[in-house]
Amino acid sequence: MSAARILVVDDEPDVEALVSQRFRRRIRAGELDFRFARDGQEALETLMVDPDFDIVLSDINMPRMDGLTLLDRLGALGHEAKTVIVSAYGDMRNIRIAMNRGAFDFVTKPIEFQDLEATLEKTLEHQILMRRLREEKRVAEQTAATLARYFSPGVVAALSAQPDCLTPHGEWREATFLFTDLADFTPLAEALEPGGLVSLLNAYLEGLTEIVFAHGGTVMKIIGDSVQAIFGAPVEDAAHADQGITCALAIDRFARDFEAEQRGRGIALGATRIGVNTGHAVIGNFGGARFFDYTAFGDAVNVAARLEGANKIVGTRICVSESVVEHTTAFAGRPIGALLLRGKSRSLRCYEPLGPGGCDEAAVARYAEAFALLEAGDARARQAFAGLVGADDTDPLPLFHLGRLLGGHTGCEIMLGEI
Repeated sequence: MSAARILVVDDEPDVEALVSQRFRRRIRAGELDFRFARDGQEALETLMVDPDFDIVLSDINMPRMDGLTLLDRLGALGHEAKTVIVSAYGDMRNIRIAMNRGAFDFVTKPIEFQDLEATLEKTLEHQILMRRLREEKRVAEQTAATLARYFSPGVVAALSAQPDCLTPHGEWREATFLFTDLADFTPLAEALEPGGLVSLLNAYLEGLTEIVFAHGGTVMKIIGDSVQAIFGAPVEDAAHADQGITCALAIDRFARDFEAEQRGRGIALGATRIGVNTGHAVIGNFGGARFFDYTAFGDAVNVAARLEGANKIVGTRICVSESVVEHTTAFAGRPIGALLLRGKSRSLRCYEPLGPGGCDEAAVARYAEAFALLEAGDARARQAFAGLVGADDTDPLPLFHLGRLLGGHTGCEIMLGEI
């Protein structure tokens, strides 16, 4: 432990000798380190060159610059040293002024060294406490800054009170996982000049992460143009599936607008595809002591990533699993089919969520009727989907099903072994 540093400011010539003699043992032991100045001006000059003092022990009445003026100057500089004022016993007016100007404590003349030592000890204890509090504040602010890169403001507020959340650990939790990907971005990135690419990608990713945060989500990773997010962790939330759906729809709205804006500038930006799945995974910080990597591992995470890729095959922009739908309080959307993913022995029923204005009710009802025929293996399904495509040939999902039917496929199970 380094010696406590004390600057003694007094114009009396014998003060240095008295203090050095009184505290000689503690000075030799390396507990205390005294420095001396003859007035406030010299003290201020010393502190400007060497500010690392714990206590300024200052007389009030001195030439050139008195102790009260020194107090004012130290306050203006924001110096962290605590000031202990020395004054005559009867000079209570100046002592009160000094205390009002920020002095920590005072001792009276003639100085009782036992009282002075006790006062210095009390002041040093306060300094140690304040430094510990400042360090805890610094750590808390650093923790909050780190968390803010990954978590929504509400989650940051909850976790900032628990700094140990950054320590490596994991737990088996149910949550909702969301994956995004920007179609055909690699050739576009190669065609753009570096500055334009950085500006485009930063604006896009900032928009997506803000939407994730606005829906209480956590950004697990950003890889290139892809965002991986989780809902329901690290702070538990029973509505994680609802948040995942509403976030996906909000991202889709943002991405459509962003895509249109970029195309207006001559940049052929692709569609944003989104996959959402609910399930159990091992969730926590897997980055070790030196790197914060809050993420999740498990089949539920992998499925969300594959559902994002499934959009490319079936023509949708958002694909969510049946487990997400089962965990939502109210789901609005269309069934896509039973997708058989690579490495899976059982198909996974999936849906396309529709937000407000996503599709009119009559069209959704006609699609539901056509899909029911498809699911039942009814030959009339081809005619039903042909009618949907004829009414709106810009809707890719009916077009996908019609193409399958025309290719001789029946039923709603869709082989996606390549995903």
